[in-house]
Parts: sequence; C-alpha cells; structure tokens
Amino acid sequence: MTFEEFNAGVVAAAAKAPNLGKSLKLNLDEGIIHIDMTQEPAVVTNEDLEADTVVTTSVETLDKLRKGELNPMMAMMGGKVKIKGDMGLAMKLQGLLS
Repeated sequence: MTFEEFNAGVVAAAAKAPNLGKSLKLNLDEGIIHIDMTQEPAVVTNEDLEADTVVTTSVETLDKLRKGELNPMMAMMGGKVKIKGDMGLAMKLQGLLS
C-alpha cells in the first residue's frame, strides 16, 4: 500500500470518526497525516501540526496492524511503532482505520 492509498483510506475513515475532542498525527516514513477529531467530520491534512498523540511508524506497519497481521504490543516492543502523548487515543487508532 502506498502513502497516497493509505492517506485516502484515512480520509474516508475520518469522515465516520466520532468527535473525540483530540487530534492525532501519524508521523510516517513517507509523510505526515494529521487527523483533527475536535470537530465533525474530522479534518485530515498532511500538515505537520501539533497533536495530542503522535504515532511514528511506516505505512507498511500501519497496514499490517489494520489487517490484524501484526500485534500492536509486539510492534511497540519491537520499535516498529512509537507513541508519544495520549496512549488511550493511540489504542483507538486500529478501530478508526479498520
């Protein structure tokens, strides 16, 4: 999956995401995806904005997590995913992107 395909999927998922009153930044090897869930529908941009939670990983790793091919805890312990900020919001990421 390419960054552009993943970004399009995030935009589609964000349209259905609930207002969580927080923002999330996916800091990917290929680019940045910022999801502002303080409004409905959520706003997705590729700007490097401040966020409540920052997830640093790759599109490949996120795609494997989304498909259930990679255990989130193993990905974190193995250094494939780094999370800074609100861990509760990060835990909701898989459900938002499924």
